[in-house]
Amino acid sequence: MNRTAQISRKTKETDITVKLELDAAPKADVDTGIGFLDHMLTALAVHGGFSLYLRCNGDLNVDGHHTAEDIGIVLGMAFKEALGDKSGIMRYGSAFIPMDESLGFCALDISARPFLVFNAQFTNERVGEFDTCLTEEFMRAFAFNAGITLHLRCEYGSNDHHKIEALFKALAYALKQAVKPNTDGSVVSTKGML
Repeated sequence: MNRTAQISRKTKETDITVKLELDAAPKADVDTGIGFLDHMLTALAVHGGFSLYLRCNGDLNVDGHHTAEDIGIVLGMAFKEALGDKSGIMRYGSAFIPMDESLGFCALDISARPFLVFNAQFTNERVGEFDTCLTEEFMRAFAFNAGITLHLRCEYGSNDHHKIEALFKALAYALKQAVKPNTDGSVVSTKGML
């Protein structure tokens, strides 16, 4: 099984290249132009157990919206391509992740039925150069382009850095479970396909 993808996408707002290897040693080589987003995507790869190379040149002179959303789009496309027909995977994953005083939760289904439920409130507009509201935008773009039903919730917390990091790491561990090979290589669905 060669679960890899390489996707490039260029618009007037962003120029993005992603190389994803689901079964390679976990590592990340990420440069988005937004330090905190680099930190979150690195955590996603390392804790998710996959190799990620990502470069984005975005219109940060405007703000970080197009960068965060378009990275979600391209990373979602890469996951979808790497998983192919989704046969042989566990399909479902969930995780609670503590990050100091914060607790993040993620449950997901690699279902080909994209949906996002996002329940997290932030008290600050920004963490570093990252607009906290872009957490939801990234997650929506990722879920819809990967074909994932994604539920994310910050149970509690006071530090926005910790809350967002708990959500990204919860996503990482839920993805790690869901893409894990199942015992017989079958499609986990009563329909016989996803």
